[in-house]
Amino acid sequence: MVEYLEWLLMALAGVGSGAYGVLVGAGGGFILSPILLLLPDAEPERVAGTVLAAIAINSALVALTYRGVRVVDYRSGLLFAGAAAPGAVIGAIGVGAAPPGLFRTAFGVLLILLAVQLAIRPYVVRARGDGEQRSLGRFRRLLAITRRGRLIRTRDGQEYEYEFNEALATSFNVALGFLSGFFGIGGGFLRTPVLVLAFGFPARVAAATSVFALAIYGTAGAVIHGVQGHIEWFPMLVFAGVGLTVGGQIGARISRYVRGIWVLRMLLVVVLALGVQLVWAGQAERLTEIWAGVVSWI
Repeated sequence: MVEYLEWLLMALAGVGSGAYGVLVGAGGGFILSPILLLLPDAEPERVAGTVLAAIAINSALVALTYRGVRVVDYRSGLLFAGAAAPGAVIGAIGVGAAPPGLFRTAFGVLLILLAVQLAIRPYVVRARGDGEQRSLGRFRRLLAITRRGRLIRTRDGQEYEYEFNEALATSFNVALGFLSGFFGIGGGFLRTPVLVLAFGFPARVAAATSVFALAIYGTAGAVIHGVQGHIEWFPMLVFAGVGLTVGGQIGARISRYVRGIWVLRMLLVVVLALGVQLVWAGQAERLTEIWAGVVSWI
């Protein structure tokens, strides 16, 4: 009975993570991974490998949808994937050497930082609309050592023309690739807002290009995880992976009816709670020892 409840939890976690991910313009791995890590006897390397495999499959399916809409910046996506792939491979190899407590603590700290980012994002976006676009433009010009122009024409007739520092936008994907392979997350929750706010990408193009890149380097990381035996094909990949895909479709359909600010607020609470829980779980043994020492001293 307990086994079936765990399977149900995996499926529900996948659905919720997939829906949330689409609503906030990112993949669902940054929610799904920490939830699965809280399951009894969860091994960090298996969670990371299995979730990354699910994300890679889901991203490939979503990328095919974006291909039909013609909203992907393919040159940028290939550059981002090329920069991220080595990091994803290194992260997939290195995760097995990390002590479980350290892994959970590091992941918890990452989620807490993400919660901070989610808290300030509405104010940054509002500032752009309240007259600070000029100062943000000056910031972009400072980054513009080498600028490249893009012109994207979508199937529905929209045109997106923009310029950005191609070298710098590509280079920060190295770190995102490592985070992806090590923690089993996509990295879209960081890449998409950075592309929009720092490099001037249209939001629609940034999200589609990020998913396209993730489908490539996520697959590279997932293959390395698979070779090392880090993928739990059943039940985790089956239930959580299918749930992630279903949740993504649900999120896409309800996104037009949900106010973005409320989505961010709810997500902030969830991510912050998961981050604190993982830090506590990662440091539980050490904290217990400290408390025992304090009690014995008293």
